[in-house]
Amino acid sequence: MKEHVKNVVLIALGALIFAVGINYLAIPNKLSEGGVIGITIVTYYFLGWSPGITNFIINVLLVIAGYKLLDKRSAVYTVLGIFFCSLFLYLTADKLAPLTTNSLLAAIFAGLLVGIGIGLVFLSGGTTGGATIIARLCNKYLGWSLGNAMLIFDIIVILASSFIIGVEKTMYTFITVYIGARTVDYVVDGLNTKRAITIISNHTSTLAAKITGELKRGATVLHGHGAYTGDPKEILYVVIGKQELMRLKSLVQATDPEAFVVIHEVHEVLGRGFSK
Repeated sequence: MKEHVKNVVLIALGALIFAVGINYLAIPNKLSEGGVIGITIVTYYFLGWSPGITNFIINVLLVIAGYKLLDKRSAVYTVLGIFFCSLFLYLTADKLAPLTTNSLLAAIFAGLLVGIGIGLVFLSGGTTGGATIIARLCNKYLGWSLGNAMLIFDIIVILASSFIIGVEKTMYTFITVYIGARTVDYVVDGLNTKRAITIISNHTSTLAAKITGELKRGATVLHGHGAYTGDPKEILYVVIGKQELMRLKSLVQATDPEAFVVIHEVHEVLGRGFSK
């Protein structure tokens, strides 16, 4: 129950931040957005329809069309996300003055607020509906990947909005959407990215002892062999914080200058010594 209450609070908070970004930065500066919210903004510019009500109607229709693609938990949180986003879009409309009338600042900070808001909704396990459901429908019936389907839908909506808001505002909108997407990644994955290191060396045991002893990090030994020589190889796999990377590289260099090292950036690590 506590987990559900926490998730509902996150959805509501995210929806409020999202609505502030739309109502006090995007709309006053004649910017648009991708996905369903982009459609609602354009209909507001063109027909004067309330973004909150339009967003709710379109997303409810999409949920009805795609409810079979959602598990029960996702469906409940998605409906809550749609409800709170639509509610706060409606309640916060025209209540305060715009935060800025500078189009560039509006594009940047609208992207940040929208990204933070959607990221908090995603953290709860929910979605804001819209493009997510459309992407799943395209994946099922057209074979498109989810990422490509969402990207194509966003681009179509933004380009279509250029006939209403003009080319210059459309370019600012692309800035907003890009910043929003990156912000969602940071909120969901965290700012403190880790590094996964693969080390192929003839001194695996010595390196493993130094990593566990000096860096106080665990290491996993994998067994492989050279594709050309067929010689057996021991491979070290280590996950560390990015601030520890230089120490590890120095340690490897001092122990085995001939070691082959591959460094990967990872966005989230779950397990002992990292996130729960």
